Amino acid sequence: MVPGVKRMARYAAATALATSLAFVLASAGSAFAQTPTPAKPQDRMVVDARELVYDNDKKTVSAVGDVQILYQGRTIEADKVTYDQAGKRVVAVGNARITEANGTVITGDRFNLTDDFRDGFIDSLRVVNPDRTRFTAPRAERTDGETFIFEKGIYTACEPCKENPERPPLWQVRSARIIHKKAEQTIYYEEARLEFAGVPLAYIPYMSGPDSTVKRKSGFLSPKFLNTGPLGYGIGLPYFLNLAPNYDLTITPTYLSRQGLLGQVEWRHRLMNGSYTIRASGIFQQEKEAFLAAPLGAGDDTFRGSVQTNGRFFINPRWTFGWNASMSTDRWFYKNYRILNESVSATTYLQEAISTAYLNGQTATGWFDMRGYYFQPLTSTDWQKQQPVVLPVIDYNKRVHKPSFLGGEITINANVTHLTRDAAAFSQLPRQTNFLYTGTTSTNVGYSLYDGCAVYQKNTCLVRGLAGNMARATAEVSWRRNIIDPLGQVWTPYASVRADIFSVNPDTTGYPNSNVRTIVDTSDEVFGRAMPAIGLMYRYPFVAKTSWGTHIIEPVAQIVARPNETNSLRVANEDSQSLVFDANNLFEWSGKFSGYDRVEGGTRANVGALYTGRFGKEAFANLLLGQSYHLGGRNSFATGDLVNTGLDSGLQTDTSDIVARAQFSPMAGLFFTGATRLNSTTFEAQRIDAAATYATSVVTASVGYGRYEPQPNLGIFRRREGLSLNGSLLVTPNWRLRAGVLFDLDKYKYDREIRIAQYTSWLASPTTIAQPRYVDSRLMQTAATSFGINYTDECTVFDVSYSQSYADRQTGATKDTRTVMFRLELRTLGELSYSQNLDGSTVGDGVTSSTR
Repeated sequence: MVPGVKRMARYAAATALATSLAFVLASAGSAFAQTPTPAKPQDRMVVDARELVYDNDKKTVSAVGDVQILYQGRTIEADKVTYDQAGKRVVAVGNARITEANGTVITGDRFNLTDDFRDGFIDSLRVVNPDRTRFTAPRAERTDGETFIFEKGIYTACEPCKENPERPPLWQVRSARIIHKKAEQTIYYEEARLEFAGVPLAYIPYMSGPDSTVKRKSGFLSPKFLNTGPLGYGIGLPYFLNLAPNYDLTITPTYLSRQGLLGQVEWRHRLMNGSYTIRASGIFQQEKEAFLAAPLGAGDDTFRGSVQTNGRFFINPRWTFGWNASMSTDRWFYKNYRILNESVSATTYLQEAISTAYLNGQTATGWFDMRGYYFQPLTSTDWQKQQPVVLPVIDYNKRVHKPSFLGGEITINANVTHLTRDAAAFSQLPRQTNFLYTGTTSTNVGYSLYDGCAVYQKNTCLVRGLAGNMARATAEVSWRRNIIDPLGQVWTPYASVRADIFSVNPDTTGYPNSNVRTIVDTSDEVFGRAMPAIGLMYRYPFVAKTSWGTHIIEPVAQIVARPNETNSLRVANEDSQSLVFDANNLFEWSGKFSGYDRVEGGTRANVGALYTGRFGKEAFANLLLGQSYHLGGRNSFATGDLVNTGLDSGLQTDTSDIVARAQFSPMAGLFFTGATRLNSTTFEAQRIDAAATYATSVVTASVGYGRYEPQPNLGIFRRREGLSLNGSLLVTPNWRLRAGVLFDLDKYKYDREIRIAQYTSWLASPTTIAQPRYVDSRLMQTAATSFGINYTDECTVFDVSYSQSYADRQTGATKDTRTVMFRLELRTLGELSYSQNLDGSTVGDGVTSSTR
């Protein structure tokens, strides 16, 4: 047949089939409407085929060859489509395929459908949804246009193997029947088996779950498993209640074989201008003896629980308010019962729950923040009465760029802080040997808690916090301007004035508050402090270009003149206790103290040199080397306050320690950093921080090293030194290994001190004390290790990890903490997690050594 005749025959066939089907469908609809209405574009049928075959005896019309039918948003494709006028059925055979309006693709060997394509039977069905989930079945039925029934169906979210599509996917659910009800947005599985790589691993008589269109739906979530010594074996089954599009409730009962039923509930609510969450947990303990008695644990409590809440709301585009708060019946509850708490700040030596509420506003040039803090300690070694309640803390910052009368920039800073504390906090010098409270629990476990001093005098005892009420208001205005002269030299004049008002009302009644009387003036008083400053910074960058890079060498010099700092011993230093002198704050205009309670006084010059290099497209380096000089007046860093801030900082002498900072990246992905502080006379390192990282898509590696010399005036009498190694390796496109280790390089010194003390006690009383056994401590003792393996693909996440934190006897721990965690996530089905502590309970956790 010539091409023109072929095109005419194809057009004639399409027109005839479309006319026939359209006539029948229109006739079926006339029973419901007497007055015909024009068909909508999506209701019009468009048919394309190579040829048309009429069978007058069977009353069928068949379109043959690359058939394509578009109707009501659906597209049907097949080798042959036959319309039975008598039975009002459409049969598609040979590479049959339906594409729904939402992108779902249904393929099969044979479709037997109603004339509106809504219902029917499909042989050798394969369904691919828009989210790449898949159903297959030897036979399926669709009813009411929205319910699919898959006989002997298989469901998976995994892509088929490209090399061997017939090979079973990584996981699949094989069921006697799978029923997908689109109106309910739910998929039901009957007599289901979960298979991995074609091997059945779990049998589930009946289960259901939301389909891919669901974002929120009430129902059970994935269970959670755990196992610890004091809790026993536990399983939690969360139930999610989708109460409305903008709020929901999750109830999680967790059965623990030793302690009974732990109840948890979470309420989430999103409003027009923000959202908030409330979580609560509680349990009536069945075996209280699994925990230490007070004050080392909660073994005396029958009921234990917690309440947590957080929220954030937008008043307008510039102002927000919110909160993040938590409270618990005892300090060990979160750790003992594995309760997630976003308010917890945890480090090796500090664990606390921080509750705060805030109001914040900001513009392009201004910032305001008002908030309050409540601290709840989470270890036995911290006393709640020594924790301050800080309310309010108000910060305000405003910048005025290029004022007409001065140029440059004017900055306005203001801060107001008020706090209260019930009990004074102390720290003994040169090392901690005395405690405020000692005794034994009701179960005869001895304890020594809360740092005290042997002699309460300034040179042997630090006051880390006064009991009573302390308040301070600070306001500061500063100005600076960069001026570049014709030679390219940069001159930056600076001026500022600051005023502080303090109100100190110490509480010296009772023990231990009365002990501060021999250290500090405890009279109630209101006093002020003023600190003007004027300064100048000079920089002169030299630029050089070579065949291998661009280099900038920039000498920097700064001088700031201030009067002497006053009232340093009258100020209750609360926010300036941490002082780290390094290259980052060498040229800080406002001074090197970290907070507002202390202020730098006297005249000081800071000098240094900065080098920056660029090598090719990716390599770069920079280096800063500098030193600070006290030129006149009283050196604020040589005058210790109630906590000796400034002493042993490297700034206490007229010529400071030398500080340096370096960064170097020879290629993309490889990065070296380092910082140090060197003694100005001996050039011995007082502080070292160094790290190296390398990262590609295949391998990541990092090395970190820190070394900090003793600071006896601050109560730190031993050198601190550590080394960390971490890395991961992508073994295959889906498998990744990871590992990490942390070495405590000075732990052996502590072990030696303990052995000497034990040996001395034995010599004093060899008949009553057993001779201590000598154990040779290694130089590089492991402080923590971890390793894990992860598998991730388009449908599965599998992760197993092991971590071990070695016992730190300095903090009261008696056993290593070893944890195994397992997580399996099957896309669209859910997530399964399990956590197991391997005899890791310690006295520091408030847990006894008894396990079952």
